[in-house]
Amino acid sequence: MKLSIVIPARNEEGCIETTLHDLHAALQAESIQHEILVVNDGSSDGTEKILRRLEREISEIRYLNNGPPHGFGLAVRCGLENFSGDAVAVYMADASDRPEDLIAFYRTMLDKEVDCVFGTRFGRNGKTIGYPLPKLLLNRLANTFIQFLFGLRYNDVTNAFKLYRRLVIEGSRPFLSHHFNLTVELPLKAIVRGYSYAVVPNWWINRKTGVSKLKIQEMGSRYLFIVLYCLIEKWFSRGDYHSDRQPFLNL
Repeated sequence: MKLSIVIPARNEEGCIETTLHDLHAALQAESIQHEILVVNDGSSDGTEKILRRLEREISEIRYLNNGPPHGFGLAVRCGLENFSGDAVAVYMADASDRPEDLIAFYRTMLDKEVDCVFGTRFGRNGKTIGYPLPKLLLNRLANTFIQFLFGLRYNDVTNAFKLYRRLVIEGSRPFLSHHFNLTVELPLKAIVRGYSYAVVPNWWINRKTGVSKLKIQEMGSRYLFIVLYCLIEKWFSRGDYHSDRQPFLNL
């Protein structure tokens, strides 16, 4: 199974090279066929220059430029329109995700024969390092709210780091989110539409360079819109978009 990794990047010259080298080396060591697809989201620093060089040096790396309007969700959607693998993960350019966790996601997908693998940072063997306290409190409140609305045991829906088979991406269209709310739209649509999933622990490590693109004060209404949109589909679509595959949860 070929693994694609979509990495949105905006002004990440301080970390993108290390992130890509570490990820490629780990996947190569495990003999995992892969492509690393970086979506340059209107960077004004040296990010594209680095990507251009790495694309020449490493055959598994390629990059695309996402034209305006820009935004995390739009950059990821650009990657989801262009990946070539049988499954695709969304991975952060700032090295907040770990290659070893992605490998665990990949092995779990194959071993459990599930459609999706979702990470959780807030269970046994999950971990956060340097998570700002205000964002942590908002995270737990938001995830508890989503769990209650959808009746889920899964406690980290807002975690961007997830792995999907191609059939899930195709079956979850159309995507509406332009920003970080895509991290909620993707898993909730997969769950509502009946795709199977496993949950495994992962780590999150705060960036050491650059500036976070997530602006909490700007995102609240966007997250709420997507959550309610998915909830309305769950309540009223009468299974029109529902997969015939059986859900599976591994906590």
